[in-house]
Amino acid sequence: MIKNFDELLEAVKGRKKMKLSVAAANDIEVLLAVENARSLGLIDAVLVGDAEDIKKIAGENNIDLNNYEIIDVKDLKESARVAVSLVSQGIADFLMKGLIGTADLLKAVLDKEIGLRTSNLLSHVMVYSVETYHKLILLTDGGMVTYPDITQKVQIVQNAVKVAKALNINPIHVAPLCAVEVVNPDMQATIDASILSKMNQRGQIKDCVIDGPLALDNAISKEAAAHKGIKSPVAGEADILLVPNIESGNMLGKSLTYFAKAKSAGIIVGAKCPIVLVSRADTHESKLYSIALGSLIANSN
Repeated sequence: MIKNFDELLEAVKGRKKMKLSVAAANDIEVLLAVENARSLGLIDAVLVGDAEDIKKIAGENNIDLNNYEIIDVKDLKESARVAVSLVSQGIADFLMKGLIGTADLLKAVLDKEIGLRTSNLLSHVMVYSVETYHKLILLTDGGMVTYPDITQKVQIVQNAVKVAKALNINPIHVAPLCAVEVVNPDMQATIDASILSKMNQRGQIKDCVIDGPLALDNAISKEAAAHKGIKSPVAGEADILLVPNIESGNMLGKSLTYFAKAKSAGIIVGAKCPIVLVSRADTHESKLYSIALGSLIANSN
């Protein structure tokens, strides 16, 4: 089991080097993150975007472009299509967003002709390392699916389980988070949690252990669960926190980042390859870890 991000970096170094396709690579923060990952021996990369801008940024930041293949594409949307097609053709192994809107990148990802569409739902998985927790914790979905129904929650869990398996987590404990620990017919999240748990018990959702509804304290603290008399294989051992909607996921994730000073990596899963989306607000470390996580998952496919 990979328990922290230092171990993640070492795990990626020990595997076949994956090639990253960067859409609209003419972005200073993205280029610096890609160069960091390349210099550590984690990846190779193809930079798709405005070649003049890429060369200007590289020159100002001592990045040797001899280490990269550059494909000159001025138009941002076309750069997304080219970057995606490199993956669909098998030239690259996974994808990263540069100086382009997420919606435009995903439009190319879902394009029927050149895209990376599968039958799976696309969902966002954040991985956090928190000093007060004894292992990595996965949070989903605080970035893609707004108000998932039970069918979508099943796919969100399955996507997160793939990430957990790439991190060699076994067994994988999934906690469907709610405000309370009992099923309340007036609270849809608790009903969904109970359905997910029963589907898991009957083998309809595999490769993990799901138990809920669980409040956050019970999911991550054995003491809190014992105090409330909750007996659960997931209590205090959660690997995946499944949130009921995007607002709760967004707020919990940012609380971990800003209040708990957690380190993090983020990825979109459900396509034919992992997609690295970094925010300008992400730390330099977070960008590096996200690329490493994408490489690890791509290597596990």
